[in-house]
Amino acid sequence: KMKTRIYLSIIGLMAFSFLFVSCSKDDEGDTVKPVINLLEPEEGAVLKIGDANGVHFEMDIADNEAIASYKINIHNNFDGHSHTRASEGGTTKPFAFERTYTDKAGQKQARVHNHDIKIPADATPGNYHLMVYCLDRSGNETYVARNIVLSTTGGVESEHHHD
Repeated sequence: KMKTRIYLSIIGLMAFSFLFVSCSKDDEGDTVKPVINLLEPEEGAVLKIGDANGVHFEMDIADNEAIASYKINIHNNFDGHSHTRASEGGTTKPFAFERTYTDKAGQKQARVHNHDIKIPADATPGNYHLMVYCLDRSGNETYVARNIVLSTTGGVESEHHHD
């Protein structure tokens, strides 16, 4: 009886070890981050404050498995990210934009094209950061950062037209 218990204990331990080892050797899942190709706005773009048409935003995103969401964030960079001082220019409302989109969820490749970013006429001119994040279904995230400038005089109003 004692030999049977020892024998069963050893078999149980081996079976448990086998399960543990086979679980840990399973495919680690998707570890590949999505890819973002931000086409517009370009690095250093000067965007017109008060443009009623909105900012022309265009990018291609791709993932080896499936896209979950993407996020667009714009925040001021007046003081190298200290965010303590508004720029000079008579207005005191730094522009900020953040929106998460799930309209491309489940796709492996997608073209994103919109004019959702509206810069109000009272936005503070100056240096800003445009951040674009893309998240895949497995939780892998990548981002692209651009330096942009908001200006009341520079830049061109959106001349992009759809056919």
